Amino acid sequence: MTDRPEADLTGERESVTPAPDLPVRLRAVTDQDLEALFAYEHDPEAVRRSRFTPRPREAFFRHWRERVLGNPDCLVRTVTVGGEAAGSVVSWTQDGRRFIGYWLGRPYWGRGVGTQALGRFLELEPVRPLYADPFSGNTASVRLLERHGFRRTGTVRHGTDEHVMLVLAEPSGES
Repeated sequence: MTDRPEADLTGERESVTPAPDLPVRLRAVTDQDLEALFAYEHDPEAVRRSRFTPRPREAFFRHWRERVLGNPDCLVRTVTVGGEAAGSVVSWTQDGRRFIGYWLGRPYWGRGVGTQALGRFLELEPVRPLYADPFSGNTASVRLLERHGFRRTGTVRHGTDEHVMLVLAEPSGES
């Protein structure tokens, strides 16, 4: 895991906010967070929207401890709302490309948490271009990425499912 500072997301908010007195923050992942993230990954509606097959408990914890937290190439943060783990955001390199992924618990959907968390994470993650490939039927996730400047570049298949490939290029004026 890359050691980067905690970020406070208490700045501007969308019209739908978590609550005025409950800031959205990013911080390092703890073992306690993994319990919440495991539960969120197994939420049936989240599974339906993401088309991601949840891992059995042992495989989930092994993946997180070894391949995410144990990989210095990964930048990973827990998203918190009012101090409670609301989800995670992670970036990693795969086949020479830098990818970003995130997962929020259902109680935090539609409240502006994803918008704030992704915005702050993009400030921490310096690599561009940055890729994301959400399931094409997960329109909320596709819209979230597009609001942050990601552009559609095509589609990819994961198994039988079509995913949208999006890319965040260099900011305007930079090369």
